[in-house]
Amino acid sequence: MQLTDRQKLILTLIIHEHIRTAQPVGSKTLVQKYTLEMSSATVRNEMAFLTDYELLRQPHTSAGRVPTEEGYRYFVGNLVQKSGLPTNTRRTITHQFYQSRQDIEQWLKLAASVLANQSQAASLVTAPHSEKAIFKHLELIATRGRQVLMVLVLMGGEIRQQFIALQEPVSQEQLSQIANRLTHLCSRCDIQQMSRLKGQLDALGQDILEILLAEMALTERSATGEIYLDGMTNVLSEPEFSESDEARQALHILEERSLLENLLASTVMNADVGGIQVLIGGEGTWEELRQCSVVLARYGDPNTLTGSIGVLGPIRMPYDRTISTVRFVANVLSDLVSETLAV
Repeated sequence: MQLTDRQKLILTLIIHEHIRTAQPVGSKTLVQKYTLEMSSATVRNEMAFLTDYELLRQPHTSAGRVPTEEGYRYFVGNLVQKSGLPTNTRRTITHQFYQSRQDIEQWLKLAASVLANQSQAASLVTAPHSEKAIFKHLELIATRGRQVLMVLVLMGGEIRQQFIALQEPVSQEQLSQIANRLTHLCSRCDIQQMSRLKGQLDALGQDILEILLAEMALTERSATGEIYLDGMTNVLSEPEFSESDEARQALHILEERSLLENLLASTVMNADVGGIQVLIGGEGTWEELRQCSVVLARYGDPNTLTGSIGVLGPIRMPYDRTISTVRFVANVLSDLVSETLAV
């Protein structure tokens, strides 16, 4: 669809004003607030044109206009400013990450917090995850009786914990010896390589190795690493969510891992690292997101570890700032993965 410069301007102003107020926007408001060099009648004619092409709609006969889903899609695809975050904001965010760069969990929580605060919406961050599990380190910790806590660390920092029950009690000293033995034998090995080590272990070592192999296979089948969420209250305070049970139910997709993994798998997980994807109104596929928009990006090193980040909010979302924030945080996380986690 080809719009004139004047039509693009009016559509952009209506979207910005509706994002700010959540109210229909009239021609008189645009002319007065933005000191437009055209009459209200001219603006109304252009608004009527945009309405005929389903980029705007009129909720009531005497009301102003609000953007449609197609209007927002045109805006995001053609009119959103590609400017980045303000320099001071970028410096502040970078400094925060620098302070926590050695703590993976901390910078994932920080990423979720930054996204939520900057966008004033709900955020999600998945831990960096490899399609192929590579062993790094093992700890076995005696708890009580025959129960032992197994802590498996994979290359890239992903941690898997599991309580296992041994056939008979084993001292912490013995457990540490077995863990050290397995760590030495299995370092930087994948599942296939570890499977060939069974003959080099005693009976207990072989039992634990089988548990390790099963846990690593489960990791490879998982679509994402651990998920971090923030900013739910930001979304619930928006008019669309405070007045609609249907809109509030959209947050369920963030809390239900299987739904979220399906969403990420079909959208961003196969996309280029750093690229931005915007889903508006569920794009006719995700009924749960019919009243929402989601801005997603993939981060990390595509050859080793990648994760996903995103922001979920009302369709009436400040797309320019949200897209800039998601892109910037994705780039910061990609740098951290390359510097501290990539094999």
